[in-house]
Amino acid sequence: MTITQKINIFFKEVWVEMKRVSWLSRKDIIKYTLIVLAVTIAVALFLGGLDFIFTEIIKRFVIR
Repeated sequence: MTITQKINIFFKEVWVEMKRVSWLSRKDIIKYTLIVLAVTIAVALFLGGLDFIFTEIIKRFVIR
């Protein structure tokens, strides 16, 4: 069996498996994407707030 035949078989098997996948609906994809974005923004704001607080503490008490 040549390499091109092996590649061809591989892609045929991939195509068969992709047909079996249970895909999410467009509505679910949008919902989960918005959840991920909201959590990401919330965590970024939280960590940015902590960074700001600790920077101010260091400026006031350590660096004079």
